[in-house]
Amino acid sequence: MTENSEQTPVFLSIVIPAFNEESRLPHTLPDVLNFVQQQEYPAEVLVVDDGSTDSTPDILRQFAAEHPCIRLIEPGHGGKGHAVKHGMLAARGEYIFFADADWAMPVTELPKFLPPRQNGYHVAIGSREGEGAVRYNEPGYRHLMGRVFNFLVKVLAVPGFEDTQCGFKCFHRSVVQDLFTNQTIDGFGFDVEVLYIARKRGYKIVEVPIDWYAQPESKVHPVRDTIMMFKDIFDVRRNDRHGLYDLKEKTHN
Repeated sequence: MTENSEQTPVFLSIVIPAFNEESRLPHTLPDVLNFVQQQEYPAEVLVVDDGSTDSTPDILRQFAAEHPCIRLIEPGHGGKGHAVKHGMLAARGEYIFFADADWAMPVTELPKFLPPRQNGYHVAIGSREGEGAVRYNEPGYRHLMGRVFNFLVKVLAVPGFEDTQCGFKCFHRSVVQDLFTNQTIDGFGFDVEVLYIARKRGYKIVEVPIDWYAQPESKVHPVRDTIMMFKDIFDVRRNDRHGLYDLKEKTHN
Protein backbone atom coordinates (compact mmCIF):
# COMPACT_ATOMS: atom_id res chain seq x y z
CA MET A 1 0.00 0.00 0.00
CA THR A 2 1.50 3.32 -1.01
CA GLU A 3 -1.29 5.88 -1.04
CA ASN A 4 -1.25 8.28 1.90
CA SER A 5 -2.00 11.89 2.66
CA GLU A 6 -0.72 14.29 5.28
CA GLN A 7 -3.57 13.15 7.53
CA THR A 8 -3.19 9.39 7.04
CA PRO A 9 -0.95 7.68 9.62
CA VAL A 10 2.16 6.19 8.03
CA PHE A 11 3.56 2.96 9.42
CA LEU A 12 6.89 2.96 7.56
CA SER A 13 9.02 5.76 6.16
CA ILE A 14 12.04 4.86 4.03
CA VAL A 15 14.66 7.63 3.86
CA ILE A 16 17.25 7.43 1.06
CA PRO A 17 20.09 9.98 0.89
CA ALA A 18 21.28 10.46 -2.68
CA PHE A 19 24.29 12.23 -4.17
CA ASN A 20 24.98 11.83 -7.90
CA GLU A 21 23.08 8.55 -8.12
CA GLU A 22 21.84 8.81 -11.71
CA SER A 23 23.20 5.35 -12.55
CA ARG A 24 21.70 3.60 -9.51
CA LEU A 25 18.32 5.12 -8.70
CA PRO A 26 16.56 4.04 -11.94
CA HIS A 27 17.32 0.45 -10.89
CA THR A 28 16.95 0.58 -7.09
CA LEU A 29 13.88 2.83 -6.73
CA PRO A 30 11.56 0.49 -8.68
CA ASP A 31 12.52 -2.32 -6.26
CA VAL A 32 11.69 -0.09 -3.29
CA LEU A 33 8.39 0.94 -4.85
CA ASN A 34 7.50 -2.67 -5.58
CA PHE A 35 8.23 -3.53 -1.94
CA VAL A 36 6.02 -0.81 -0.44
CA GLN A 37 3.22 -1.58 -2.90
CA GLN A 38 3.13 -5.14 -1.63
CA GLN A 39 2.70 -4.14 2.01
CA GLU A 40 -0.66 -3.89 3.75
CA TYR A 41 0.36 -0.80 5.72
CA PRO A 42 0.75 2.83 4.53
CA ALA A 43 4.34 3.68 3.62
CA GLU A 44 6.28 6.59 2.17
CA VAL A 45 9.67 6.95 0.51
CA LEU A 46 11.67 10.12 1.13
CA VAL A 47 14.62 10.62 -1.20
CA VAL A 48 16.95 13.39 -0.03
CA ASP A 49 19.03 14.88 -2.83
CA ASP A 50 22.34 16.03 -1.33
CA GLY A 51 22.99 18.70 -3.96
CA SER A 52 23.64 16.32 -6.85
CA THR A 53 25.36 17.77 -9.92
CA ASP A 54 24.25 15.06 -12.37
CA SER A 55 20.73 14.16 -13.50
CA THR A 56 19.70 12.74 -10.10
CA PRO A 57 17.28 15.62 -9.29
CA ASP A 58 15.49 15.23 -12.64
CA ILE A 59 15.18 11.47 -12.17
CA LEU A 60 13.76 11.95 -8.67
CA ARG A 61 11.26 14.60 -9.77
CA GLN A 62 9.96 12.24 -12.44
CA PHE A 63 9.59 9.39 -9.93
CA ALA A 64 7.86 11.68 -7.44
CA ALA A 65 5.44 12.94 -10.11
CA GLU A 66 4.49 9.39 -11.06
CA HIS A 67 4.33 7.90 -7.55
CA PRO A 68 2.53 9.83 -4.77
CA CYS A 69 4.31 7.83 -2.05
CA ILE A 70 7.67 9.36 -3.03
CA ARG A 71 8.66 12.67 -1.46
CA LEU A 72 11.69 14.55 -2.76
CA ILE A 73 13.64 16.67 -0.27
CA GLU A 74 16.36 19.05 -1.45
CA PRO A 75 18.26 20.62 1.46
CA GLY A 76 21.36 21.38 -0.60
CA HIS A 77 24.77 19.76 -0.39
CA GLY A 78 25.99 19.03 3.12
CA GLY A 79 27.11 15.41 3.26
CA LYS A 80 25.44 12.08 3.91
CA GLY A 81 24.73 12.81 7.56
CA HIS A 82 23.20 16.16 6.63
CA ALA A 83 20.90 14.49 4.08
CA VAL A 84 19.85 11.69 6.44
CA LYS A 85 19.08 14.19 9.21
CA HIS A 86 16.76 16.19 6.95
CA GLY A 87 14.98 13.06 5.79
CA MET A 88 14.57 11.57 9.25
CA LEU A 89 13.13 14.78 10.70
CA ALA A 90 10.70 15.13 7.77
CA ALA A 91 9.45 11.53 7.88
CA ARG A 92 6.00 10.72 9.25
CA GLY A 93 6.25 6.98 9.88
CA GLU A 94 5.90 5.09 13.13
CA TYR A 95 9.09 3.33 12.02
CA ILE A 96 11.64 5.34 10.06
CA PHE A 97 14.27 3.41 8.12
CA PHE A 98 17.21 4.95 6.32
CA ALA A 99 19.00 3.14 3.54
CA ASP A 100 21.95 3.67 1.22
CA ALA A 101 20.95 4.52 -2.35
CA ASP A 102 22.86 1.52 -3.68
CA TRP A 103 20.65 -0.86 -1.64
CA ALA A 104 23.54 -3.22 -0.92
CA MET A 105 21.05 -4.85 1.42
CA PRO A 106 18.13 -6.21 -0.64
CA VAL A 107 14.92 -4.37 0.24
CA THR A 108 13.35 -7.77 0.97
CA GLU A 109 15.50 -7.82 4.15
CA LEU A 110 13.66 -4.78 5.53
CA PRO A 111 10.92 -6.75 7.38
CA LYS A 112 13.67 -8.09 9.67
CA PHE A 113 13.70 -4.62 11.27
CA LEU A 114 9.94 -4.40 11.87
CA PRO A 115 7.34 -6.13 14.05
CA PRO A 116 6.74 -8.98 14.49
CA ARG A 117 10.39 -9.86 13.76
CA GLN A 118 11.56 -7.05 16.05
CA ASN A 119 9.53 -5.59 18.90
CA GLY A 120 10.09 -3.08 21.66
CA TYR A 121 13.27 -1.46 20.37
CA HIS A 122 14.12 2.18 19.80
CA VAL A 123 16.95 1.69 17.28
CA ALA A 124 17.63 -1.35 15.06
CA ILE A 125 20.93 -1.36 13.18
CA GLY A 126 21.72 -3.56 10.23
CA SER A 127 24.78 -5.73 10.85
CA ARG A 128 27.10 -7.39 8.36
CA GLU A 129 28.78 -9.23 11.21
CA GLY A 130 27.72 -11.94 13.63
CA GLU A 131 25.55 -15.01 13.39
CA GLY A 132 23.14 -14.93 10.45
CA ALA A 133 24.86 -12.09 8.56
CA VAL A 134 26.34 -12.76 5.13
CA ARG A 135 28.66 -10.54 3.08
CA TYR A 136 28.92 -11.04 -0.67
CA ASN A 137 31.71 -9.88 -3.01
CA GLU A 138 33.39 -7.54 -0.51
CA PRO A 139 37.06 -6.72 -1.23
CA GLY A 140 39.34 -7.95 1.54
CA TYR A 141 40.95 -4.53 2.13
CA ARG A 142 37.53 -2.91 2.66
CA HIS A 143 36.50 -5.56 5.15
CA LEU A 144 39.76 -5.14 7.06
CA MET A 145 39.42 -1.36 7.20
CA GLY A 146 35.86 -1.72 8.41
CA ARG A 147 36.86 -4.07 11.21
CA VAL A 148 39.67 -1.78 12.37
CA PHE A 149 37.34 1.21 12.39
CA ASN A 150 34.65 -0.72 14.24
CA PHE A 151 37.19 -1.80 16.87
CA LEU A 152 38.04 1.85 17.53
CA VAL A 153 34.33 2.74 17.65
CA LYS A 154 33.79 0.06 20.31
CA VAL A 155 36.76 1.24 22.36
CA LEU A 156 36.19 4.97 22.08
CA ALA A 157 32.49 5.58 21.53
CA VAL A 158 29.86 2.84 21.27
CA PRO A 159 30.85 -0.48 22.86
CA GLY A 160 29.00 -3.71 22.29
CA PHE A 161 28.11 -3.51 18.58
CA GLU A 162 29.83 -5.32 15.74
CA ASP A 163 28.84 -3.03 12.86
CA THR A 164 27.95 0.60 13.47
CA GLN A 165 28.59 1.73 9.89
CA CYS A 166 26.16 -0.42 7.94
CA GLY A 167 23.97 2.00 5.97
CA PHE A 168 20.65 0.43 6.96
CA LYS A 169 19.08 1.47 10.27
CA CYS A 170 15.55 1.74 11.64
CA PHE A 171 14.26 4.04 14.38
CA HIS A 172 11.01 4.14 16.28
CA ARG A 173 9.35 7.50 15.84
CA SER A 174 9.43 8.17 19.59
CA VAL A 175 13.22 8.79 19.51
CA VAL A 176 13.83 10.34 16.09
CA GLN A 177 13.37 13.99 17.06
CA ASP A 178 15.60 13.61 20.11
CA LEU A 179 18.41 11.86 18.27
CA PHE A 180 18.51 13.76 15.01
CA THR A 181 17.98 17.27 16.35
CA ASN A 182 21.08 16.66 18.49
CA GLN A 183 23.12 15.28 15.58
CA THR A 184 25.97 17.62 14.64
CA ILE A 185 28.09 15.54 12.24
CA ASP A 186 27.24 15.89 8.55
CA GLY A 187 29.69 13.34 7.12
CA PHE A 188 29.89 9.55 7.17
CA GLY A 189 30.61 9.45 10.92
CA PHE A 190 27.09 10.59 11.78
CA ASP A 191 26.11 6.96 12.50
CA VAL A 192 28.51 6.81 15.43
CA GLU A 193 27.20 10.09 16.82
CA VAL A 194 23.54 9.07 16.62
CA LEU A 195 24.26 5.71 18.25
CA TYR A 196 26.35 7.42 20.92
CA ILE A 197 23.46 9.71 21.80
CA ALA A 198 21.03 6.78 21.77
CA ARG A 199 23.25 4.81 24.16
CA LYS A 200 23.66 7.87 26.39
CA ARG A 201 19.89 8.26 26.54
CA GLY A 202 19.40 4.61 27.45
CA TYR A 203 17.43 3.74 24.34
CA LYS A 204 17.16 0.07 23.44
CA ILE A 205 19.40 -0.75 20.46
CA VAL A 206 19.35 -4.09 18.63
CA GLU A 207 21.56 -5.46 15.86
CA VAL A 208 19.84 -7.13 12.91
CA PRO A 209 22.00 -9.54 10.87
CA ILE A 210 21.47 -9.01 7.14
CA ASP A 211 22.56 -10.21 3.72
CA TRP A 212 24.80 -7.54 2.22
CA TYR A 213 26.23 -7.30 -1.31
CA ALA A 214 29.25 -5.09 -1.96
CA GLN A 215 28.44 -2.61 -4.71
CA PRO A 216 30.73 -1.08 -7.35
CA GLU A 217 31.23 2.69 -7.51
CA SER A 218 31.07 3.13 -3.74
CA LYS A 219 30.88 6.76 -2.62
CA VAL A 220 33.21 5.96 0.29
CA HIS A 221 36.84 6.86 -0.34
CA PRO A 222 38.81 4.19 1.56
CA VAL A 223 41.54 6.47 2.93
CA ARG A 224 40.10 10.00 3.01
CA ASP A 225 36.73 9.06 4.49
CA THR A 226 38.24 6.65 7.02
CA ILE A 227 40.46 9.46 8.31
CA MET A 228 37.44 11.76 8.51
CA MET A 229 35.46 9.13 10.41
CA PHE A 230 38.29 8.79 12.94
CA LYS A 231 38.09 12.56 13.43
CA ASP A 232 34.33 12.26 13.86
CA ILE A 233 34.77 9.76 16.72
CA PHE A 234 36.91 12.23 18.63
CA ASP A 235 34.46 15.04 17.82
CA VAL A 236 31.69 12.96 19.41
CA ARG A 237 33.71 12.52 22.60
CA ARG A 238 34.55 16.23 22.64
CA ASN A 239 30.91 17.19 22.10
CA ASP A 240 29.89 15.01 25.01
CA ARG A 241 32.52 16.55 27.30
CA HIS A 242 31.16 19.98 26.37
CA GLY A 243 27.61 18.91 27.23
CA LEU A 244 26.16 19.06 23.71
CA TYR A 245 24.31 15.79 24.19
CA ASP A 246 22.96 16.64 27.66
CA LEU A 247 20.07 18.60 26.16
CA LYS A 248 16.67 16.96 26.57
CA GLU A 249 18.32 14.05 28.34
CA LYS A 250 16.02 11.23 29.43
CA THR A 251 16.39 7.56 30.25
CA HIS A 252 14.44 4.60 28.92
CA ASN A 253 14.45 1.17 30.50
